[in-house]
Amino acid sequence: MNSSLQSADAEIYQLIQQETQRQSEGLEMIPSENHTSPAVLAALGSRLTDKYSEGYPGLRYYGGCEYVDAVENLARERAKALFGVTHANVQPYSGSPANHAIYFALVNPGDTIMGMHLYYGGHMTHGLKVNFSGVYYRSVQYQTGRDGYLDYEAMAELVKQEQPKLIFVGATAYPRIFDWMKLRQIADLCGAWLAADISHIAGLIVAGAHPSPAGIVDVMMTTTHKTLRGPRGALILCNGNPSTPLKKVERTKNNLPTLIDRAIIPGLQGGPHNHQTAAIAVALKEAATPAFKEYGKQIVRNAKKLAEELLARDYQLVTGGTDNHLLLIDLTNKGVSGQDAEKALGRAGITVNKNTVPFDPRSPFDPSGLRLGTPALTTRGMQEAEMTRIAAWIDEALRNSTDEEKLKKIREEIREMTKRFPLYPTL
Repeated sequence: MNSSLQSADAEIYQLIQQETQRQSEGLEMIPSENHTSPAVLAALGSRLTDKYSEGYPGLRYYGGCEYVDAVENLARERAKALFGVTHANVQPYSGSPANHAIYFALVNPGDTIMGMHLYYGGHMTHGLKVNFSGVYYRSVQYQTGRDGYLDYEAMAELVKQEQPKLIFVGATAYPRIFDWMKLRQIADLCGAWLAADISHIAGLIVAGAHPSPAGIVDVMMTTTHKTLRGPRGALILCNGNPSTPLKKVERTKNNLPTLIDRAIIPGLQGGPHNHQTAAIAVALKEAATPAFKEYGKQIVRNAKKLAEELLARDYQLVTGGTDNHLLLIDLTNKGVSGQDAEKALGRAGITVNKNTVPFDPRSPFDPSGLRLGTPALTTRGMQEAEMTRIAAWIDEALRNSTDEEKLKKIREEIREMTKRFPLYPTL
C-alpha cells in the first residue's frame, strides 16, 4: 500500500514518512497522544471507508450494510462489556461532536449548563464562552482551588446558586482522581444531568488505575485515541432501555440510549465512518486483554516517577504531583514561559504542550505551564528507569533553552535511546 501511495503521490508519502520518523525518533509526551497498533492502522485504512451507512444496524437508509452492521455491533458489544454499561454509541466522529450530542440530547438552547473552566483544566466543550457550549447555552464555569485541586465545596455552592440542567465533569489538564460519588451528590442538589468526559482517563479506568463513573453518572463520553490507544473517534456510554431511534421520547434516565442515538443521527451527524468504527472495535478488543491492564497501571507508575524526578529538580507541579497519566508544571520559578519551554523541548526531541495553570497571570497563548504525560512513552515499553533519564533531559533542555548546541546534543541522545523502543506496543 505504501509503495502505491509513493507512486501516486510522492509528496504526501514523503510527509507521512517524515512524521513517522519524527514520532519514532522523539518522545511524544502530550498526554492526549498515543501510538496505535498495526492492527488498528490496518482497519483504519480498509475498504470500509468506501461504504455509506446512515442509521444504525438493522435500521439503515442504505443497502449493502450487512457487513458494516456486523462491524458496528461488534464495536458496541465490546464497548459495553469494557465499561460496564448497557448501551454504547460508537458513531461520534470525535470528542467534541460527541459532547455536542450529549447537550443536544439532554438540554435546550439557553438552558444553564456547567463545566470546568478551560484555564483550570477543563475542555472547550464544557462551556467555554467562545465555544458552541458557551454560545448556545448559558454557561457557568467552576474551577480549582489555588492548590490545583477541584474545589468540591465551592462547586456545590455554585450548583445551588445557578441550578444548571447539565453538569460536565472530567478534564484535559487535571492530574488527580475524580470523586464520582461526590460529584453525583453535587448534581443531585439541583437534579442536574451528570455527564463524565473520561477522554483522558478511559484507558486508566479499563486498567483499574482510576475509579469508573459507570453507574454513578448519567452519561459517559470518551475519545478513543488517548489512553485507549485507538483511532480518532469517540464513544457515548450510558444505561437504559433503547427504543426505536426514530421515535421521540421524553428526557428520562430510562430513555437515555434513545436520546443519545437520536442526537447523533438524525440530530447532528450523517453517515458513520465505518473504517473508524472497525478500528475502534480492534482497539477495544486490545483493551480487554491482561496486557492492556498492565499497560494502564504502568502509565501511572511512569507518571508518578516522572513527577518524583522533576520535584527533586525543583520543578513546581500543580497539586504537587499526579494520580493519573499527566503532569502540569508551573514554570514560574524557572524563569521561562510555557511557550518558550515547549519550543525548546521540541528542538530537543521532546514534544509537550504549553498550558495554563490555575490562576495563571499570563496569557493562555503564552502561559506559565507545561502539560506532559506518559501514555505514548509507556506504549513503547518505557518504564521508570527511562522516566528518570527523561526528567534529566527535560531539566537540561530548560536550563539551556537558548543553547542550540546543547539542545541538539540532547536530541541525539534521545534518538539513540528510542532505537530500543519501537513505536509499536510492547505492553
